[in-house]
Amino acid sequence: MTKNKVSTDQLISEILNGIDKVKGAKVNILDLRDIENTVSDYFIVCEGGSNTQVNAISGSVQKTVSKALKENPWHIEGEANAEWILLDYVNVVVHVFQKHIREFYDIESLWGDAKITTIEA
Repeated sequence: MTKNKVSTDQLISEILNGIDKVKGAKVNILDLRDIENTVSDYFIVCEGGSNTQVNAISGSVQKTVSKALKENPWHIEGEANAEWILLDYVNVVVHVFQKHIREFYDIESLWGDAKITTIEA
């Protein structure tokens, strides 16, 4: 659970708002709640067309969530090269990829048992 008792649904909604503000593409929500031994309840996966856009998506998510919910990621990885930035909000982990990195790791297939919801732009 997030530290300020923010609901997971609110958090997901604000993360999606942040992604949408800077035109993040191919957004999927992976529901991991029915899978044993997972690190979080949800993954949100999206992509940007360049390292600049990946950084912009990450920044927009952080700013949007912070402003609306007063929440900050517990941990952030990958900002230096901006090919794959991970924002860990404990219950929800956001993965922002460049297209070729997303295709290489194919994270949705790694979590094939998860229920996947595709968010249309």
